[in-house]
Amino acid sequence: MHAVVLDEKRNFVWTEVPDPVPGPDEVVIDIRAAALNRADLLQRAGNYPPPPGWPEWPGLEVAGVISSAPATSRWKTGDPVCALLGGGGYAEKVKVPQQMVLPVPAGLTMVEAAALPEVFATAFLNLHLEAGMKAGDTVFIQAGASGLGLAAIQLAKFAGAKVITTVGSGEKAEFVRGLGADVVINHRTDDLEAALDANPPDIALDCVGGAALGRCINRMARYGRWIVIATLGGEKTEIDLDLFFKRGLRLIGSTLRSRTPEMKGRILAALEKEYWPAFSSGRLRSVVCRTVPMREADEAHRILERRENIGKVVLTLD
Repeated sequence: MHAVVLDEKRNFVWTEVPDPVPGPDEVVIDIRAAALNRADLLQRAGNYPPPPGWPEWPGLEVAGVISSAPATSRWKTGDPVCALLGGGGYAEKVKVPQQMVLPVPAGLTMVEAAALPEVFATAFLNLHLEAGMKAGDTVFIQAGASGLGLAAIQLAKFAGAKVITTVGSGEKAEFVRGLGADVVINHRTDDLEAALDANPPDIALDCVGGAALGRCINRMARYGRWIVIATLGGEKTEIDLDLFFKRGLRLIGSTLRSRTPEMKGRILAALEKEYWPAFSSGRLRSVVCRTVPMREADEAHRILERRENIGKVVLTLD
């Protein structure tokens, strides 16, 4: 098979690599589409290596067709599926623990399905399992026009929450309002702290971190939960601990990729049970911005680097 492998200059090269050899609890997927995530950029830069046992090339979510499965598996040859990976999605094939595989929701294309597992599992994990989101909560979501942001907005609105989110342009603001965001803050022109003062969040899903975290966390509602999933805005901040503990706030660090396949399997099973029918009915959407042939992965990465995307960029294989 072939995969998109980094050369010594960190350029992508379409290279022949060994076919995956599945273990007793693994399936093999013939990949049709693989969605990009910002973590792929970090991995390419050498800052986010894959967990042990996963391929060296990037790719955290794919859709395709089962080509090999254990005899006792839920999955059969020819099943259309999507999957959460620890890495290895930029390729023609991948082996995956069978519990990390989901059916393609009825009515969705392979491209649409490839854009679901990573972002919706991350949003579900953090909003529901870490934060205990419920109807009536106010939820603050950083980077609302990213793939994860759009997934989180949809899950929050589906649950009956009020959504505050940040974007970087008027076009992105209009798009997230169309998905139901209630308060939209352009981080280039608007006052984020004033917006949070006016709308104290119960939950924050933060991929930015940095100095803004310390300035904003004490603007949460009492017993608020601020969840940090990345630090794109910097790794250091200052927190007023007096206000922090008097108001019963919680600061939670969370990553999906570092969790065991068993933990990921439980997250995906709950996501499928609670939300998968909503994709088929149209109540939830897979938001795909662009498709790019997998051999042109460099161009796909440039789209993310220039922050041109609203939603997911997906690599495709014929």
